[in-house]
Amino acid sequence: MTTRTISHLLLDIEGTTCPVSFVGQTLYPYAAKHLEAYLRAHGDQPRVQELLDGATDAWRQDPDPQAQSLWQKEPANVAEYLQWLISQDRKLTELKELQGLIWRNGYANGELRAPLFEDVPAALKRWHQQGLVLAVYSSGSIGAQQLLYQYSDAGDLRGIFDHWFDTTTGPKQAVSSYGAIAEAMGIQPAQVLFVSDALAECEAADEAGMQVRFSDREGNPERDAGRFGRIQSFNELQPEL
Repeated sequence: MTTRTISHLLLDIEGTTCPVSFVGQTLYPYAAKHLEAYLRAHGDQPRVQELLDGATDAWRQDPDPQAQSLWQKEPANVAEYLQWLISQDRKLTELKELQGLIWRNGYANGELRAPLFEDVPAALKRWHQQGLVLAVYSSGSIGAQQLLYQYSDAGDLRGIFDHWFDTTTGPKQAVSSYGAIAEAMGIQPAQVLFVSDALAECEAADEAGMQVRFSDREGNPERDAGRFGRIQSFNELQPEL
């Protein structure tokens, strides 16, 4: 795969280890369906209130005309804004954490179970046994990431991963985010292989100095790998320690 030494694998989730359809057709609709009931039941909890305050601040500054139209309604209801963000697939950090809290209930009661691509569980276990350090970087909150791997159809895989990163580290299209991740892991970017289905993320990681592979899974909306090596299965990756 490469002549340069890889010590860390940084993996996206949606379209890389888990089908895009699970996120778009199961997780997002589940969060949208249960959002208002969750806020009624838990809106007085300090952390939930902090997230709602943060979302309200973002809403106030959102330049999108649709967002501002919602803001002008009386009374302004932040739940409506959050529902609109879900429908637009907007990556507001506060929304991502709220979604994770809602999904926690769904996973715990058996309504949700995360399907991984067939090759993924064995590959993750193999790399872990080989001594590679595995990390996750997803736009979903760290809590949501851990739930997905805890309640996967291959069992609880959380223990395979040493590091978890979300948009609190920085946007996934920003070069600085990948530098911050390498620094947090205590290594040079060149020691990291990043795998994602998003070309803009691959470009950013490459510019930061990481090695990159483009995940071209069946059902992914983005199929242009640009100048990067394309993989359709983790079985095609043989990192050299």
